[in-house]
Amino acid sequence: MIFLIEYDRDEGRMVRIERFSDSDKEIAQEARLNLELELNRKGVENEVVLLDAASEEAVRRTHRRYFETLAELTRALARDSRRLARECAKLDKTQEQKLADEGLA
Repeated sequence: MIFLIEYDRDEGRMVRIERFSDSDKEIAQEARLNLELELNRKGVENEVVLLDAASEEAVRRTHRRYFETLAELTRALARDSRRLARECAKLDKTQEQKLADEGLA
């Protein structure tokens, strides 16, 4: 599936989402261009993207910022940071240093 998303960066919210089948790629590209031209004429500086994914669920996982509020993203980041800290605490110092040396810690 192909997803056309208009996102208002100032408000941190999705304005619209349109779905296209994979066989309608050219139609989706034309819709993106028309939307960008329309927004430009109106002086609206929203982000417009086309995303290709197996499902909307996949797009929601890989591009969360389009679907979640800043508060939701912040909570998720804090939760993930705590989980990462717990996992790092399980490493012995030699493993931890090796990861740090590789730029992964």
